[in-house]
Amino acid sequence: MRSIRKRRNVYAILFAVCVFLTAGLCATSVIEEVLIAVLVFGVLSITSLVLLVRQSRQLYAATLIWDNRILAVPSALISMPDHLMKQGTEETVVSTFGILIGSDIYQWGLEGVNGVRLYAVEIDKERMYLTFGDKARTMRIELLHGMTQKKELTDAASKLLHETGVTAEITGW
Repeated sequence: MRSIRKRRNVYAILFAVCVFLTAGLCATSVIEEVLIAVLVFGVLSITSLVLLVRQSRQLYAATLIWDNRILAVPSALISMPDHLMKQGTEETVVSTFGILIGSDIYQWGLEGVNGVRLYAVEIDKERMYLTFGDKARTMRIELLHGMTQKKELTDAASKLLHETGVTAEITGW
């Protein structure tokens, strides 16, 4: 989440600088000589504004996931059909609204019936497997949960059921 916030701040500074330079160049008396520079900085201002809005939305989604977390683990293994597995080495947060792996956000439940949904949760002694996706693409994430007590496990499973409506399948306990 820190990297998302840092990128948002960089885009905000870039936007402010571009707007300041565009306004400053527009205020000069020799407008014909700086017309190209004004156009360039104007385009950079618009581009940085679009990037800033996009990054602000991503930060909002990450904050929503972080504030409503069910489980936080140190790493994750992501697999998709027809793709190689990807190792997420940054902290992974499972939430009511999605999953945050470093700066990658996978949200579910936003677009109704046709959107991305959490389909299945499987928990064994060492790992938790989350399967989610939409009609076009399904993803499976493997988490090393680190829960050693059965009470911790049942608490996490009941919280998942309560928050997402998906019953966790518990095996090997």
